[in-house]
Amino acid sequence: MAGDERDLVLGTAGHIDHGKTALVRALTGVDADRLPEEKARGITIDLGFAALDLGPHRLALVDVPGHERFIRNMLAGASGLDLALLVAAADDSVMPQTREHLEILSLLDLSGGVVVLTKCDLADPSWLALVEDEVRELVRGTFLESAEVVRTSATSGLGIDELKAALARLCATAPDRRDPGLFRMAVDRSFTLAGHGAVATGTVASGSAAVGDELVWHPEGRAVRVRGLHRHGRAVEHVGRGSRAAVNLAGVHHEEVSRGQELAAPGYLQATRVLSVEVRESGLAPRPLRHRGRYRVHLGTAEVAATLALLEDRPADGSPRLAQLVLAEPVVAVYGQPFVVREESPPATLGGGRVLQPVARRIRRRDLATVARLGRLRSPDPVERMRVALAFQGLEPATDRALCARTGVAVGEVGPILDRLAAAGELVEVPVGPRRSIRIPAELAADLEDRVLRALKRLHEARPRQSAIPRARIAAELPDLPGEALAAGLVDRLKARGAVVADARAAALAGFEPRLSQGERRLKSELADAIRDGGASPPDAAELAAMGGTRAAVVPELLALLRDEQRVVEVGPGLYLDADVEADLRRKVADRLADGSALAMGDLRDLVGTTRKYAVPLGEHLDRIGLTVREGDVRRLKNSGICK
Repeated sequence: MAGDERDLVLGTAGHIDHGKTALVRALTGVDADRLPEEKARGITIDLGFAALDLGPHRLALVDVPGHERFIRNMLAGASGLDLALLVAAADDSVMPQTREHLEILSLLDLSGGVVVLTKCDLADPSWLALVEDEVRELVRGTFLESAEVVRTSATSGLGIDELKAALARLCATAPDRRDPGLFRMAVDRSFTLAGHGAVATGTVASGSAAVGDELVWHPEGRAVRVRGLHRHGRAVEHVGRGSRAAVNLAGVHHEEVSRGQELAAPGYLQATRVLSVEVRESGLAPRPLRHRGRYRVHLGTAEVAATLALLEDRPADGSPRLAQLVLAEPVVAVYGQPFVVREESPPATLGGGRVLQPVARRIRRRDLATVARLGRLRSPDPVERMRVALAFQGLEPATDRALCARTGVAVGEVGPILDRLAAAGELVEVPVGPRRSIRIPAELAADLEDRVLRALKRLHEARPRQSAIPRARIAAELPDLPGEALAAGLVDRLKARGAVVADARAAALAGFEPRLSQGERRLKSELADAIRDGGASPPDAAELAAMGGTRAAVVPELLALLRDEQRVVEVGPGLYLDADVEADLRRKVADRLADGSALAMGDLRDLVGTTRKYAVPLGEHLDRIGLTVREGDVRRLKNSGICK
């Protein structure tokens, strides 16, 4: 990456009164202490910001407080860092907050930094050498083990140019953080400008935004519009990853915006109260993390109370273990996002880790299969992470943007990975609406198909006289499926495999035969004979039920069975014609109307030799099947080919 133009974020870290703010001022000319109380007390309380141009590289500097009481402010500032400036005063050496800040930065997975010895004009050479040795010992085994150590004095200017050169080298060689391509910015400060409204500031974590863009304000989920942008104090048309940005917002009042909230591209993030994570204990932790322990979790610029549910025992080698965070308030997160776990009383940093599922359901520790599946999300392979995310997703529709957040895969790579899985047969497409379908893992589709088969078996056992089960009844047997369209799609997939026989209305297991008693078979034959003998004036529902006598309750099922066997045709509610009689009716009407003439109700009655009681439903049946069309009081031929 050397020579490429880059925007990176650098944060200070170190003990109180070790000269972090003075160092930022010497580097940039900006006094990062902005609060009157900070200037009065001479200490940094909240976050301060400055910018530094280093040739092709631009550094956004975040100056964090060093006092233990303001560690939550330090964590809010450290959340968006790429690089660290670990500061130790030459006249004081390594102190408690030097150690805790370094541990926090390690938990946040930073890639590198520079170690700076400040106030070197106040120490003699021998003492300075001892301090440098102590600092080098402190960073051994951490991400700063190979960092340059620069001796400086903000008062005399000693080493400032050397520090700028070291930072330029660091910018040129620091690895790129993967950018998913979608805008996201955690809010660390908000205020109002007269005539402009709400302004939110933060470090752009990914993607870009431009004036006029629509964003989503989280965790509320409200749409807002970008009215204006400032980058490092200058008005700009767009901001990108690594920029310190001030975003003027339309659609939200400034009093509603606060630290811990986020701005993001539409469809990217989703608020949740449950995160699946991997967590490890801090090397400085005075006590271990407890299952069901209540802690303060720092995620992005948010700080929220949470209960830690450990899903694995503590590994002997101290490696991270799977867990879930059950949060007191909703937050938003992305796959791989780091977090820190602290305890308030007595205050201590106990551990940290990274998010594996930014939107999760509760997992029981004894559900070993689900815990094992969660562990697969640790994979460095984006295709494997996509497989697992889709398995957890189930039937919930997910856009490419949502899958980007849940897998860490760049939004432009989601589609090709899904296509690759589909081509390999690992994803199948099933309908979830008239014009909508989703792709789900083949394993899930097979499980759903098995559930449909088991549902059909139960329904056949409950209705042994029915030759087929209405599709709507099959869907009702699976109430957790989202709508009848999915159940119908699964039936069609089973039909293609030969596992079921189905038409547009009903389905049955392949090879299923209705089971009738001897008396039911005799009654069925009597019903068919009565309908055939009735011609165009068959017995109505009440008359057919009366034929059943004590078996009247089974008559509707026997009639449905005759219909499914295509021995009778249902021409109206509870009214059946013999199949041959119905075919003869269609032929007679088609022949009569072939010359373009019209047929009145009386003509239809006389043509088929029936009464008006039957002629009315027969005419409606002819309209319904598309043979005739009604025009006022008469009918004309619509499609003569239907009777062929």
